[in-house]
Amino acid sequence: MSITKRLPTLLEALIPIIFLIILLTFNVMFWDDTLEGSNQIALLLAAAVASIISIRLGIKWEAVKENIVKTIGSAMSAILILLLIGSLSGTWLLSGVVPAMIYYGLDILHPSIFLFAAVVISALVSLATGSSWSTIATIGVALLGIGEAMGIGKEIVAGAIISGAYFGDKMSPLSDTTNLAPAMAGTDLFTHIRYMLYTTVPSMTITLIIFLIMGFTFNFESNVQDVSNVQTAINSTFNINPLLFLVPVILIIIIIKKTPPIPALLIGALIGGIFAVIFQPHIIEQISKITNNYSKASYVAVLQSMYGKINIITNNKEVNDLFSTSGMAGMLPTIWLILSAMVFGGVMESSGMLVRITQSVMKRVRSTGSLIASTAASCIFFNITASDQYISIVVPGRMYKDAFEDNGLKPEVLSRTLEDAGTVTSVLIPWNTGGATQAKVLGVDTISYLPYAFFNLISPVMTVLFAYLNIKIRRLVDKKNDS
Repeated sequence: MSITKRLPTLLEALIPIIFLIILLTFNVMFWDDTLEGSNQIALLLAAAVASIISIRLGIKWEAVKENIVKTIGSAMSAILILLLIGSLSGTWLLSGVVPAMIYYGLDILHPSIFLFAAVVISALVSLATGSSWSTIATIGVALLGIGEAMGIGKEIVAGAIISGAYFGDKMSPLSDTTNLAPAMAGTDLFTHIRYMLYTTVPSMTITLIIFLIMGFTFNFESNVQDVSNVQTAINSTFNINPLLFLVPVILIIIIIKKTPPIPALLIGALIGGIFAVIFQPHIIEQISKITNNYSKASYVAVLQSMYGKINIITNNKEVNDLFSTSGMAGMLPTIWLILSAMVFGGVMESSGMLVRITQSVMKRVRSTGSLIASTAASCIFFNITASDQYISIVVPGRMYKDAFEDNGLKPEVLSRTLEDAGTVTSVLIPWNTGGATQAKVLGVDTISYLPYAFFNLISPVMTVLFAYLNIKIRRLVDKKNDS
């Protein structure tokens, strides 16, 4: 007798999520580094629970497996980008690009305004390139090194970098999420960008004020000598030359020319390798341990920087931590986490559990404010459960589009909400592709930088606040009353 597929109850839909939350709580209690495997197993076990419920609902295992594979496929671009970021960070260290950025940055950026400047610099680069990931992996890594040399906590600097990078990503017409949100809502790109200014500018203004206050209240006097020691160590180890800045400039130009991220990052990594061979022959020999054949040494050192771990030793032990990368191999635990998260998200989506939870939320919508708040909460919910910022835009966009129209709201209201709550919060979830990637790239746990990613925390609050206060809420011509 054939089993008829039925929709899950709310309790059935919540069981895998509750199970996951319990396991993740235990992981935080029992492990120092949950990225090394415990969170991955938690996600897979939660996916197993969701699979059992799916089969009880009448869904065949083959259908569940097919959707898992499809969901993993949607994350392959992010995985390839992550691998290339590992290679790029390796060759940019080997070539002296990142050390040069740190060296000159310590001269230019005064400690009291450094956090403010880190937000602005990250925002401008991300706005120009349309990619928060590329910005954080390049300029962000250099800014993190400068902040460490000044004695500022890594988690604070990471919060500043992420705040700026995600502002630029959110507002850039070159960004994929900035194009995706209006496509889901049914509005055009530039209407969407202009309308986002109403909530995004106040969020960024508050963020900049907070970091400016933090900078002027921090005591940097004891770190002046440390900064000088860092510069001396860098200058005595690397060939510091302004020409090294051609590498990031070329990459930024390539990205602005709308080159897709994967080939752009590969080109950036290869150019870094070429500059390493030209400017850092002594570093090449140190890494390769080959002194009698420079061609062979160059090949070995550049490839090792792209795929594996390299440590560049200076005369300052504290600085040595800045000059260590793990290449592609160092990204494998993060990729494992992303794959595990995609398995969980694939099962939850294919069984209709995610939709069931959102439907229960929609029943409680009574006003424009509650509709926008529910949409924002759904975006965050999908970032937590589906572990992907694209899903957090696509699924709520499809689900709430008719509801926004029925409530007389223009489509840009929906598209702005998707970005304010979906795009920027992905980086705050440790097992989301965004959070896992940036934690690995910056070397700072997601939970550690989360309290300082002010822009990302403020944005969803701002969009909900504007909704309840009825500020700049655009309505269709034929619907004048706010329900």
